[in-house]
Amino acid sequence: MLGLIASIPAALAGLLWATKVAKKYVIEPDVHESYSDIVAKFGKLPSGFMSFLPIVLPIVLILFKSVAEFPSKPFGEAGLQKFLSFIGDPVTALMIGVLVSLLLVKKGSLGDAVNGWMNQGIKDAAMILVITGAGGAFGAIIKASPIVDFIKLNMAGLPLGMLLPFIISAALKTAQGSSTVAIVTTASIMAPMLTTLGLDPALTVIAIGAGSMVVSHANDSYFWVVSQFSGMPVNTAYKAYSSATAVEGIVAFAVVFVMSLFV
Repeated sequence: MLGLIASIPAALAGLLWATKVAKKYVIEPDVHESYSDIVAKFGKLPSGFMSFLPIVLPIVLILFKSVAEFPSKPFGEAGLQKFLSFIGDPVTALMIGVLVSLLLVKKGSLGDAVNGWMNQGIKDAAMILVITGAGGAFGAIIKASPIVDFIKLNMAGLPLGMLLPFIISAALKTAQGSSTVAIVTTASIMAPMLTTLGLDPALTVIAIGAGSMVVSHANDSYFWVVSQFSGMPVNTAYKAYSSATAVEGIVAFAVVFVMSLFV
């Protein structure tokens, strides 16, 4: 509930940033056919439900896997739990999504659709995968460098209160690119210090999460996913996307700080 309270203003701040600041950067859409062209070509189009199903279904399956593997084992430890863990594995879930997407194909056109879609998908994704992998590798190199230990050593002892977990997480995120690494590393630093510093554990977790938003740039593989899939030039991605992650993270922390005055 506290996380939800912090996330809503952060999301609204991101929306406001997008509509007031980022919209001035024009990105030409890479659209080869208009909606009327597609209707004329294929006739009746799939429903909204069927169109979103290949995207939403893998997410739901991965969510069920996460729930099934909770320490409390809500689905038990036998058949159902193992089944949900299998179909919720990201590789399996995404493969199911691909198979479900074939339901969108008109009868008699499956062969052409598979060849066309697969070829186009590989063509569109290949360069993005290469760039994303390079960005992730860059982040891994920085993670393996002494900078992480430097940040841990020089920031852990600062008397900053609730600002401390946010700053450590933000510094780690910005330095090495991975939100997961920033969260896990900051949590391991802060856990033994919570009692001494008198920080609320729940708010500390949210402050760490807010810091892990600041800031997504070239060493973050997701930066390349956003910029490349949207056809956004790198310099524009810095201005529109990287700045937005900074705004959202800072706003989320501001809400956490206010809550810390009452909780």
